[in-house]
Amino acid sequence: MDARTAATQRRANLKLALVLASVACAFGLGFIAQFALFGR
Repeated sequence: MDARTAATQRRANLKLALVLASVACAFGLGFIAQFALFGR
C-alpha cells in the first residue's frame, strides 16, 4: 500500500468517524431533550 492509498484510507476513516460521532451526538442530545421535556 503506497502513501497515496494510505492517505485516502485515512481520510475515508476520518469521514466515517465524523458521521458516526455526529449520529451518536444527535442520539444523546435527543435522549437528554426527552428527559428535559417529559421528565423522568
